[in-house]
Amino acid sequence: MEVWPQVSYQYDGSFAGFLSCVFESYVHKEAPVCFSTPADPRLSLWPERAVETDRAHAQRVWRSLARRISADAQRLVYRSFLTCLEERELHLWRFIALGYERGGGVMRELTDPRLAVLRKADQHLCGEAQLLRGFVRFSDQGGVLVAEIEPKNRVLPLLRPHFCARCSGEAFVIHDRTHHEALFSRPGRWDIVPVEGFQAGVPDRRELDYRQLWRRFYDAIAIAERYNPKCRMTHMPKRYWNTMTEFQTEAPDGRGSPPGAPPRKELTG
Repeated sequence: MEVWPQVSYQYDGSFAGFLSCVFESYVHKEAPVCFSTPADPRLSLWPERAVETDRAHAQRVWRSLARRISADAQRLVYRSFLTCLEERELHLWRFIALGYERGGGVMRELTDPRLAVLRKADQHLCGEAQLLRGFVRFSDQGGVLVAEIEPKNRVLPLLRPHFCARCSGEAFVIHDRTHHEALFSRPGRWDIVPVEGFQAGVPDRRELDYRQLWRRFYDAIAIAERYNPKCRMTHMPKRYWNTMTEFQTEAPDGRGSPPGAPPRKELTG
């Protein structure tokens, strides 16, 4: 088998940009050993190639994933790119190369580490998205529903179908503090865009009253004799509490707990 030279790729961090890197690697017969993005710059000892995002090239690679491997592999590649997996681009490139070589049967090779690492990352992504479908808390701000989340993975594409269907008649925003992007939706239209310095508006008196009512309801239905903090943290991991109304305390400006603030102390579970 021909040995391809090792190269470090620099790209813009987008999924289309990554697919453009895959295209370039096959055009130039190069084996990427490192991927660098503006958000995650890497110092490399290998020759570097800056890859411009080319939508046409990205589409060719995207279609080839389903044609040469399978539709399941195509979906796995997309979802794995959304995960917090370390060196995810390198793992994805190795899997794609394996799929091009072996075809659709590669999806049945569950013990192959090139597939197993992506399946594990995908399960983590889907599990977090499933939790957040129940943990997202909206606030009414001038007729727009606004929520903030702090996920490990880029879950907005997975949350979008659920909330666009659930809130089809509403205008809403879900802001991902971790990855600095937000889902904006209104009836008949939606988009996920990068945002910097996003700041939710100050809630009015009516919204503050509803938040307080929700906290009272949460505390009222608790059964003190069955208080089990370990069980609660199993079903409702503590890292999500910072953006959940029932665990927040209101700041003087009414914005709720700032990022990183400890959750309010409760007397009941």
